[in-house]
Amino acid sequence: MTKIALVYGGIAGFIVVATIFAGFLLGVDHGGGGLLVGYSIMIVALTLIFLGIKRHRDHNNGGVIKFGPALIMGLMIAIVAGVVYALGWEGYLAATGNKFMEQYAAGVIEAKKAAGVTGDALAAEIAKMDEMKANYANPLFRLPMTFLEIFPVGAVIALISAAILRNPKAFPARAAA
Repeated sequence: MTKIALVYGGIAGFIVVATIFAGFLLGVDHGGGGLLVGYSIMIVALTLIFLGIKRHRDHNNGGVIKFGPALIMGLMIAIVAGVVYALGWEGYLAATGNKFMEQYAAGVIEAKKAAGVTGDALAAEIAKMDEMKANYANPLFRLPMTFLEIFPVGAVIALISAAILRNPKAFPARAAA
């Protein structure tokens, strides 16, 4: 069970990290529509949760699995993917000199200015971004926050996968030819 979780979770986390890094290298905008693309990539990569549960069911459990063990397997895969993602993000931050939050905050403030925000409202937004930058500089804040970007998506996919795969007639193992 652990080997499957490590392999499938590691691959899922790697896919997300590699795709996001490729996007940064290509200069893809990670605001607005970029978030939609990022979460879509997470969903696609986390389909490995379904595949991992199915592999465990078909190869280790004789083609049957109850909802609880299937959910546990799915959550284990999601946890591994989340850890790989968080560590990959830390690697990215280290490689770029931890400039991400500075650039993100500057972008938010510029967007507020472009939208016509001035005076006290702009000062409040600047103070909010300064607090966010200070919090983000602390790895004890940043690591759990990064993990929680991907884990809830994985948890939902684990629930759906466990509900589907508890039925041995759903996606049965194919006989070897």
